Amino acid sequence: MASEIHMPGPMCLIENINEQLMINQEALKILSAITQPVVVVAIVGLYRTGKSYLMNKLAGKKEGFSLGSTVQSHTKGIWMWCLPHPKMPNHTLVLLDTEGLGDVEKGDNENDSWIFALAILLSSTFVYNSIGTINQQAMDQLHYVTELSSRIRAKSSPDANPVKDSADFVSFFPDFVWTLRDFSLDLEANGQSITADEYLENSLKLKPDTNQKDKNFNLPRLCVRKFFPKKKCFTFYLPTEWTKLAQLKTLPDNELYPKFVQQVAEFCSYIFSHSEVKTLSGGIQVNGHRLASLVQTYVNAISSGDLPCMESAVLALAQTENSAAVQKAIAHYDQQMGQKVWLPTETLQELLDLHRASEREAVEVFMKNSFKDVDQKFQKELGTKLEKKLDDFCKENMQASSNRCSALLQDIFSPLEEEMKQGVYSKPGGYHLLLEKTQQLKEKYLQQPRKGIQAEEILQKYLTSKESVMDAILQTDQTLTEKEKEIEVERVKAESAAASAKMLEEMQKKNQQMMDQKEKSYQEHVQQLTEKMERDRAQLLEEQERTVALKLKEQAQLLKEGFEKESKRLQNEINSLQKKMKTPKKGCIIS
Repeated sequence: MASEIHMPGPMCLIENINEQLMINQEALKILSAITQPVVVVAIVGLYRTGKSYLMNKLAGKKEGFSLGSTVQSHTKGIWMWCLPHPKMPNHTLVLLDTEGLGDVEKGDNENDSWIFALAILLSSTFVYNSIGTINQQAMDQLHYVTELSSRIRAKSSPDANPVKDSADFVSFFPDFVWTLRDFSLDLEANGQSITADEYLENSLKLKPDTNQKDKNFNLPRLCVRKFFPKKKCFTFYLPTEWTKLAQLKTLPDNELYPKFVQQVAEFCSYIFSHSEVKTLSGGIQVNGHRLASLVQTYVNAISSGDLPCMESAVLALAQTENSAAVQKAIAHYDQQMGQKVWLPTETLQELLDLHRASEREAVEVFMKNSFKDVDQKFQKELGTKLEKKLDDFCKENMQASSNRCSALLQDIFSPLEEEMKQGVYSKPGGYHLLLEKTQQLKEKYLQQPRKGIQAEEILQKYLTSKESVMDAILQTDQTLTEKEKEIEVERVKAESAAASAKMLEEMQKKNQQMMDQKEKSYQEHVQQLTEKMERDRAQLLEEQERTVALKLKEQAQLLKEGFEKESKRLQNEINSLQKKMKTPKKGCIIS
């Protein structure tokens, strides 16, 4: 669908009107139409820090997201720009530019906190943009991250422990990228050159929790480390001379500092190469339609005074997606049966085989498009609908066969009926002539193709309806003795009884075939469900292992830092003690 994505510029997705967050339905409609997996990059930061400039660079445009050159915040709410991904074919890059945090004109930071939370909930890569170095002021400005546990719920249970609940954020949260603008320091530590990533890690190191001041120091750092195990940092020099910053969006690259141009290129390259598709718990890839559903669920929760819940959003999305998956599966079944089935079928088994093949494909379509089908509610619904489809096809098949056979009998036997009306067989020896003619016409009828499953039954019903006429001809045939007539009557009765018994046997056979088919369908549903559950379980286990590994890695780092600090403290004590031991006391003579 890459060629179908045509957004010449960004559009407001979530409006911030009078401190109320509202969804722009036109933008939501555009997002919902995207069927490709989406890579969602959101950027947040204080107002007037150049967020929009970076987003325009990611879009490959000079202009797009609003840039301002005054102290007034330009971007309001959350703006969206959907573009073909430059490095991932058949994927869409969704850029989300957010309203600047800390705008003094707003006077209330409540919406800032919600915009910060929404950017995290919706993105697969979260970019935090700030000016200068990572000092305490920068960390204090990142206080929104410390509020996440009071703004977002991972689990839908009302009894969920907030601490345990926030520990699950890591499995839902995006990758974290910190962009430092107008960064003028040399990246060094202890006289050694370090990378921007190492600079970030050093800045996030904790102090021993000995007092409240240390706890306040540690809190934002701990939250960043805990919620975002995958972190990246980029530093950017000043783009150009101060006097030219107001014209930044119109300046060609050759009028910008080369180092800045290189750093922006490195940032864009990293985002394009390392930002992943937005996924939900269980490894479910998000497309535009699913992202639009998340936007609605989260914003509606905030508007109603509730906390956005990631699990509830996924379950609400699953309801919609699974219902649509049932419809897709039924549509696929109808299409396949419409192409393959020509009624009437010669046998019931022919129809059942076609149904079974189409049913199997339909269930696969459902499995592909569904997720988190709790208690297999929607798969059971699909099974019920497919069973009804089969019953309807069987009825249509019987009716088509009956119509075909009745038309054939009318065409083949109508001359004979006319002869009987004219008394052609009401003469000596006429009964045997009638039997011979009837047998010839029966054979002609039986040789006709595509009569379907009602061929015998409709024939027997027709012959039964003519028994009284044939019996009258039999009784008037003077060439036959009374005994011969009695014998013939008994033969006809026996033949009719045998035909009835055969029809009953056929009916029982058909019923057994239907029961066998339903059992096979059930077993196949169970097998397909089992295979999907095993795949989902393996995927979930892999995700859980990855989450645990990230948590353990962070815990190991904290333990390492704690050990290093304690070792350093002990070493200082040893050095101090050794120094005291070497210092002579007053009045003592050392020989």
